[in-house]
Amino acid sequence: MSIDVTTTLNGETCWVVADRIRFLSGPAGSNLELVEVEVPPGSGTPPHSHASPELFYVIDGEITIRHFAADMPPTTVVAGAGTSVRIGRDAPHNYVNEGNKPARMLVLIERSMTAFFREIGTAEPQAQPDFARIGAAMQRHGIQTLQMVP
Repeated sequence: MSIDVTTTLNGETCWVVADRIRFLSGPAGSNLELVEVEVPPGSGTPPHSHASPELFYVIDGEITIRHFAADMPPTTVVAGAGTSVRIGRDAPHNYVNEGNKPARMLVLIERSMTAFFREIGTAEPQAQPDFARIGAAMQRHGIQTLQMVP
């Protein structure tokens, strides 16, 4: 039997636009990784999809998570502390902090997604993100942005 103890108090971190990502590790021998995401008010992701399923678990604050389906209004969940939300493989979705205080969540995802975060992450929040660089990385990592019709 093997036990791997990892200390993550000061683990690897980066900023993806305005969100702070802390990499917490994953189960040995799996393709999964757990990250902690700090989301300031007004921050979040555009509607998108990717092959990796996700499990969001809100620790502090509130995160609004939307699932988009063709020709239907989005399903919206306002997830407070202690709420978990599962997103299936290739399911169109986004998250945003619509509140007035920072929120924190744990996200369990495949390592292909954490590779994307590591590629586009920076040492500080990005007031002026390099969307061309982020878009090119999205293509390399199979992340599709949804075109929303007003």
